[in-house]
Amino acid sequence: MNEKKNSQPNEESVSRRKFLHSTSTAVVGGSVLSSLAVPQGVFADHHDEVKVALIGCGGRGTGAASQALKTYDQGPIKLVAMADAFRDQLDRSHDILKKEQPERVTVPEEQKFVGFDAYKQAAEVADVVLLTTPPGFRPIHFEEAIRQGKHVFMEKPVATDPAGIRQVLAAAKVAKEKNLKVGVGLQRHHQAGYIETIKRLQDGAIGDIITMRAYWNGNTPWVRKRADLEQKYGRKLTEMEYQMRNWYYFNWICGDHITEQHIHNLDVINWLKGAYPVKANGMGGAEVRVGPDYGEIFDHHCVEFLYEDGSRMYSQCRHQVGCWNSVSEHAHGSKGSAQINPSHMIRGENPWKFRGRGKNPYQQEHDDLFHAIRNNEPYNEAEYGAKSTMTSILGRMATYSGKEVEWDKAINSEVSIMPKSFEWDAPAPNYPGPDGIYPRPVPGQSILV
Repeated sequence: MNEKKNSQPNEESVSRRKFLHSTSTAVVGGSVLSSLAVPQGVFADHHDEVKVALIGCGGRGTGAASQALKTYDQGPIKLVAMADAFRDQLDRSHDILKKEQPERVTVPEEQKFVGFDAYKQAAEVADVVLLTTPPGFRPIHFEEAIRQGKHVFMEKPVATDPAGIRQVLAAAKVAKEKNLKVGVGLQRHHQAGYIETIKRLQDGAIGDIITMRAYWNGNTPWVRKRADLEQKYGRKLTEMEYQMRNWYYFNWICGDHITEQHIHNLDVINWLKGAYPVKANGMGGAEVRVGPDYGEIFDHHCVEFLYEDGSRMYSQCRHQVGCWNSVSEHAHGSKGSAQINPSHMIRGENPWKFRGRGKNPYQQEHDDLFHAIRNNEPYNEAEYGAKSTMTSILGRMATYSGKEVEWDKAINSEVSIMPKSFEWDAPAPNYPGPDGIYPRPVPGQSILV
């Protein structure tokens, strides 16, 4: 294994490779991708062994790999490569997966790749790549996987800024041309209760749908404090490493919780409407979650989204302890109302409640993807994954700026929040002030980000 290429931050051999994130490729429609020859019928039948690479070895990545490997009843499958920016995360994930499914985890030492360029190396030896790093890296990794001709499962959200959305949409178009299958981790599309409820609503169960509500109100998921990390690793962390270790609290890599979590609820409403908002306005801020380890994101967002037909979605997401919590979606129409989740219930002229049972949707989404791969069926969730991600970014732009923001202007914005290069001592997009607190957007003053 190339030790320099796969080195850790602050070791003697530090990876110096720079990966410039240029928005121009996405703007012109992925010209690098489009120049490649389009293979015919890229698929594996039921007898072929499918080789999987895991790129991003955190908790969600480990879960996704476990679920992918459990599709073995459709045909032989092996995890053959792993990649992560950090060796300790890769080792922890490998140990969990090897213990759980030893016969299907066959990752030799030379196919454990570490560093910013590890994703390229891991993809090369696989048929299917699982893209489960923090979302800021998703457009870069997805573009490379499609360039290499790989089938893809990628977690939501698929980008953190409009430039990344355009990059994903361009790669998604090439994936269709190459007959590559793409799944996106918006698992509600694979959940029986959701599928049946949305179908009934789209068939007119509550008449004309006028208003929708969507919520992800809960508590802070986790935080990794700088002092704890530096004690654990016995050294000072560079700003880039700290932000990657504590990634949830930095916009370039997370997108804020309106994008990282609330995307699920926003996506359900888009699915229901069969459309995307044309504009949004809202408010938000960091009211109770403050301190040097909480980065630059808000702890609450409240957004009103307008659809082209005049209907509106009212959206809330909040990370505040001791408050009213709800993770749910609702619709109100001319003939009744529906709690899409969690009860899957319709009230009004056509009352109904879902009483069926289905498979775990996290497993079902992998079953569906690998079925499509093995049966060479059309399968590409990247477009709605990108546009629902853009819906969340539109909401963030509205709350950060305090302005009404139009979809067309937002998705074509030239603002990029990504670092200019990736190396452990490269400049980060945001730094703390003298008091250790990171500057946050100020509604009414901040540009659209």
